[in-house]
Amino acid sequence: MDVSDILASQASKHKSILVEKDVPLDLDPGFLTVTDPNVIDKESYDHEREAYLQANARDGIQLLLASLFSLPTLSSPEGPLAQLPAPTTQLPRAKPLPKPKPPTKWEKFARAKGISSQRRDRKVWDEERQAWVPRWGWKGKNRDEETQWLHEVPANADAGYDPSKEARDARKARVAKNERQHLQNLGRAQQGAAVGSGAGAQAERKKEIERTLAATRASTASMGKFDRTLEGEKKLRGVKRKFDPMEKSVEAEKSANLALVKKLGSDHSSLTKTRRDAGGDGGGDGNLLNVRKAVRFASDGRGAVALARKSASRSDSKRKRNAKR
Repeated sequence: MDVSDILASQASKHKSILVEKDVPLDLDPGFLTVTDPNVIDKESYDHEREAYLQANARDGIQLLLASLFSLPTLSSPEGPLAQLPAPTTQLPRAKPLPKPKPPTKWEKFARAKGISSQRRDRKVWDEERQAWVPRWGWKGKNRDEETQWLHEVPANADAGYDPSKEARDARKARVAKNERQHLQNLGRAQQGAAVGSGAGAQAERKKEIERTLAATRASTASMGKFDRTLEGEKKLRGVKRKFDPMEKSVEAEKSANLALVKKLGSDHSSLTKTRRDAGGDGGGDGNLLNVRKAVRFASDGRGAVALARKSASRSDSKRKRNAKR
């Protein structure tokens, strides 16, 4: 029985895994991409566009899969996984490269002396707890002297000596010193990066550092009231507010109210809610004074009834004083 025709028809249904191109395709398994640099056959493209595109896509996918099966694999519960190599295609950046940070004072000193700095880990091993604990922060290793149950007291210590408080103050002083050095490094970096140097720019940088330091000091729970001041640190200057006395004479209150009424009557443009009509809120004779607003201001927002009661009580007290005399 001759089965050559059957085998030929069956083989024609399955294309060969070998892909022959005039120009080899560019494969990048790292990005799972295939680039075809061959020239497009215009006749085939115009005659059967979909078939032509599918044939080119099939050839590229065939080469990509063949390259993936040649890579080393790793076993996993889902099956073997191919280890992709590093990508070879250079992709353009969306943004420019970041500028290098200016070196700090310690980095310049270490570079001049040949000191190699090594980054410390965030956690350290605690022999007493037999666990890894944070180096800083909450339950950090730097707080062991504050929380330990036994302290060594110096022989010349005062009667009210508190070892835990001393250790806590020393830790806070170190934190403040690091913050001050950080601000100084920022100031030096800005000074080096500034184009124009002069007394005005230097004074502006100094003011900016002082503002940052003031904001840092006021960021605690007590708004910096109970924080320890550094050596040579200036006292913050606040804004002094002036308040009127709680008790004023009748003449002073009368003059203040008259001044308010005069100011409201003189500035016509500021009265946006003035009612000139007879049924308006400001009165029936077309005056330019907003009586409701004036009463609200004079009575501290409590209304005309409270203002009348206050005036009546003040008149009664004044009448009683005159009667006693």
